[in-house]
Amino acid sequence: MIVFCPSCGHRNPIGVKFCSSCGASLANVAANTTAAFIPEDPSTEIAADDLLREMGEVPAGTGVLIEKSGPDAGTKHYLTTAVVTVGRHPESDVFLDDVTVSRRHAEFFSSENRFKVRDVGSLNGTYVNRERIEEVALETGDEVQIGKFKLLFVAARVR
Repeated sequence: MIVFCPSCGHRNPIGVKFCSSCGASLANVAANTTAAFIPEDPSTEIAADDLLREMGEVPAGTGVLIEKSGPDAGTKHYLTTAVVTVGRHPESDVFLDDVTVSRRHAEFFSSENRFKVRDVGSLNGTYVNRERIEEVALETGDEVQIGKFKLLFVAARVR
């Protein structure tokens, strides 16, 4: 059995509280609810393979977040400081301007020579490869979703 998100139309399993695609609340959506929606135009999302191919070499010790969708698709955010903040607050290191993003949503940081992401109490949650997380280590090619934004994570190759 599945539940369709009333905001974006994404198919979600019964029992989840938030849409894994856009983060909208599913608390009041009944299993038998019928919803009409206009699906997102898939041509507005850049394929991960294309982004990885065009990315090239990443400097040692650096991680990069590449926006896969949204008005700034293709934009690269370099993770070069100890902690990189992401949110809707204008002073965030990575500013994502949409109501589905909390003012202080997530942090990216380096620990034990790996990049990690942690949710910092956001309302809609942070997802890595469509799984809601509190904190997780990242691998090149992981998709991080913050609100409606999908970001591809790329790290420098270990030699």
